[in-house]
Amino acid sequence: MTTGAPEPTNPGPSNPGPTNPGSSNPGPSNSGPSDPAPPAGTAPRTAERLLAELRQEAARADTKGSVLVAAQGMAASALVGVLAVRGWQPGSLSVLGEVLWWAGAVCFVGSLLSLLMTVIPRYRARGWRPGLPLTHFADIHGAARQGPTALEEALRETERAPVAALLMALTENSRIVAHKYRWLRTGMAGFTAAMVLLPGALLVG
Repeated sequence: MTTGAPEPTNPGPSNPGPTNPGSSNPGPSNSGPSDPAPPAGTAPRTAERLLAELRQEAARADTKGSVLVAAQGMAASALVGVLAVRGWQPGSLSVLGEVLWWAGAVCFVGSLLSLLMTVIPRYRARGWRPGLPLTHFADIHGAARQGPTALEEALRETERAPVAALLMALTENSRIVAHKYRWLRTGMAGFTAAMVLLPGALLVG
């Protein structure tokens, strides 16, 4: 009696049940991608750029104020010269004309003072004191007045904290530029009013 070889089995591929994709392939996180942090050194570069722009704005305000002061000087000289040749006096005007004349004169003088306030040199609101970095020539002068040791220590403090020095310079220069443009706008408004009121007074008579 012979025994046959066992019939080979054909193991089919296992067919496991479907797996839950949520467990093996987690979906994307609900939190959005975070913004990349700015590279190191960006803040000092930005502060230096803004400081340069502020200094340019201060120079522009000084230039505009100087031009307007010169224009006012020429206008006043021409007007006074013509009226002096004719022997004219404000008292020869009517009541309305005299009111317009003196109002224009006040506006003219106020405009001149405002424009002079535009171009006047400005410094920090508070003087330099030990422990603060150096930001401009007035700080250097203040430190030097306290002796070479104070100046040397101020230089070391500025080297130790350059960003703090930039921030202080930004703060002071922005304040100076804002004041300059405020006085410049006031001076331009006064000059415009004077150029309307003074000729108007002569026309009213």
